[in-house]
Amino acid sequence: MSTGDVEVDVCVVGLGPTGRGLAARCLARGLSVAAVDPHPDRPWVPTYSCWVDELPDWLPPSVIASRVAAPTVWTTIEHRIERPYAVMSKTELWKALPTAGARVVAQKAAQVGAHRVEVADGTAITAAVVFDCRGLPPVGTRPAASAHGIFIAAERVADYVAPDEALLLDWRNENDAAPDAPPSFLYSVPIGDGTVIFEETTLGIPGGLTQRELRRRLIARLRTHGIELDGSEHSESCHYPLDQPPPRRHGHKREPIPFGSRGGMMHPCTGYSVADSLALADTAVEAIVAGEDAVKQLWTPSARAVYWMRMRGLTGMGRLTTEQTVAMFDSFFTASPRGQRALLSAHDDAVALGAVLFNTVAHTWPFRWRFDLVGWTNRKRWAV
Repeated sequence: MSTGDVEVDVCVVGLGPTGRGLAARCLARGLSVAAVDPHPDRPWVPTYSCWVDELPDWLPPSVIASRVAAPTVWTTIEHRIERPYAVMSKTELWKALPTAGARVVAQKAAQVGAHRVEVADGTAITAAVVFDCRGLPPVGTRPAASAHGIFIAAERVADYVAPDEALLLDWRNENDAAPDAPPSFLYSVPIGDGTVIFEETTLGIPGGLTQRELRRRLIARLRTHGIELDGSEHSESCHYPLDQPPPRRHGHKREPIPFGSRGGMMHPCTGYSVADSLALADTAVEAIVAGEDAVKQLWTPSARAVYWMRMRGLTGMGRLTTEQTVAMFDSFFTASPRGQRALLSAHDDAVALGAVLFNTVAHTWPFRWRFDLVGWTNRKRWAV
């Protein structure tokens, strides 16, 4: 090995919230850690949200920037979800995931293997376990999450989204979308800094929608509620695939272990990944400490069944019209709290997820729309 080479217990490639969290938990258990990221101190850009009960107990309350006790869903009627929802503070989350004590290499990984990582300057890091936390590959024509968000001062929009309220899914026909166009909904929550994000979003559409079209729909929706932009607002966008699979059962013996959104922890039906990844970090760490197979511990048969069923839900959702999607969500939000959690967040509750998916299809009306939902008709409706 050259002078700059490193030997550690764990090497984490990528220091987004998932990678930083995994590195922090490894350090907390006394493991030696190297972390590779070309910009390890770059502030995180996206807005991270979650159900409060998803967050692991080891995170301090300060990571919650904004909390809504019961967010709203609009289909043909209003649904109140009696489950606290939160937007995370990126600054406080960063502080809660310390990497002091790790060997941080501020370079791009050139080659990433199961036990060896080479960086751009030729330095090699040898580790008992390598986790690849670098995020997601390009979308292409894969089923995607696409969103365009605009941040507006809370006092300007109080009549639309009141203080301490949130619109988790708003399917009301207010976005000027053509009837024969792929569906999109509004997501709107207070950020905790005096602004509210309004985000026009689509899930599951192959290739997603363009930022231009999403912004056009969002502006039309805001105008419906008497809100005009004045140019002071800033925006954010996202566009990523939803079908990233879990690691193969034995592939990590020859390859690094993908973790976080890169490793199947991106929820196929919602696009969320950060809270679930942080909650699973200790499972991975304890497996390493015990000398066990981390992939086997993270991806039990039940967890793999949950992923498979969610993928069936993603492909079904990604071929529906707006009317069909609204009917499907009308059915879903009559489910029990456990059933809703099984789809929205639970990592391995396969029994409840199977039941809620069956019941959602069985209670979607008109009856003929169920054929689209299960893929017997219109399988490639929005294919690009």
